[in-house]
Amino acid sequence: MFKKIAIVHEWYITRAGSERVIEQLLQIFPQADLFSLMDFMPENEKRNLSGRAIQTSFLQKLPFIRANYRLALPLMPLAIEQFDLSGYDLILSNCHAVSKGVITSPEQLHISYVHTPIRYAWDMQAEYLNTSKTSGLGGIVARLILHYIRAWDALAANRPDIIIANSRFIASRVQKTYRRDSRVIYPPVDTQTFTPGGEREDFYFTASRFVPYKRIELIVEAFRSMPEKRLVVIGEGPEMARVRKLAGANVVLMGYQPVEVLREHMRRCRAFIFAAREDFGITPLEAQACGAPVIAYGEGGVGETIIGSAGAARSGVFFPEQTVGALRAAIQEFEQVEASISAQACRANAERFSNERFKTEFESFVRSSWDEFQNQKNLRKTGRG
Repeated sequence: MFKKIAIVHEWYITRAGSERVIEQLLQIFPQADLFSLMDFMPENEKRNLSGRAIQTSFLQKLPFIRANYRLALPLMPLAIEQFDLSGYDLILSNCHAVSKGVITSPEQLHISYVHTPIRYAWDMQAEYLNTSKTSGLGGIVARLILHYIRAWDALAANRPDIIIANSRFIASRVQKTYRRDSRVIYPPVDTQTFTPGGEREDFYFTASRFVPYKRIELIVEAFRSMPEKRLVVIGEGPEMARVRKLAGANVVLMGYQPVEVLREHMRRCRAFIFAAREDFGITPLEAQACGAPVIAYGEGGVGETIIGSAGAARSGVFFPEQTVGALRAAIQEFEQVEASISAQACRANAERFSNERFKTEFESFVRSSWDEFQNQKNLRKTGRG
């Protein structure tokens, strides 16, 4: 069996879904070494890394990088290729940008867990450029950089021996973008932390980073047009000032809150609202684990994580367009069928994605892949491969 394992991640800035994948991988492979382009995550958010040292790239030392790490995108392909992984048998890259581009040899097995092809370089480029209001010379430079990133990314996608996609939706994007097949293993959801409790109250709830594609402004606008309904929002990010201007008196913006406060609102809300076209979407599953129904935009990975059809297993309602009118209609539909959606059904649906399920499935797949890899190596050595 493999002796040395490297886990490669893009960056440690905040503890989000991809960082939680790393935490579970370390439980499966506690002997693994960690590599990342940069590490600026607060120490209190690293508690689940068990004090593990993280080997970083030259980007860590750039003077502007801490406050503006995304500006280093043009340098990331170069940086990821500088990691010396020659002493490792197994490389696991956890990728939503460039980590799959690490350089390995034919004697090493590289498995990449892909959360998404780089959104802003591929099918979401136009949306990214429009929301960032990039124009003129800046727009030309941005397009040139993204063109370069696309070219590099298409080549880098051939470097892993095996690609795992985090949903069927992402598997289809991997096939479209890279022309590669992938195995689907859903990300882990902490169903032991997120549990039902308390009584439901008359407010709706959402939580997210305030970035354009999450569409928090759409949710806030919808509730501004429904002053009789109450919305609570947890999260922060570059869109906060814009969202604050849109919020009416019936919208409460709480900013960043610890997980205990997040969980308490999921336990008590009438329903959780999710308006993003997301690759998978862990937060809606955390809400369901707390017994909350979800009202979600019906594109992306949520089609695999929310049961929207009528019946005892139903856990939510979908809306077909990212518009205020579509969301309002979905809220009205939810209120008509609300009595038929049970907390037990929401919880049962979330349990399909537990941490334990992820660890069992991921470890089994890696070990079987390693055995097949070794068999192929042995056949090559004997001249029969």
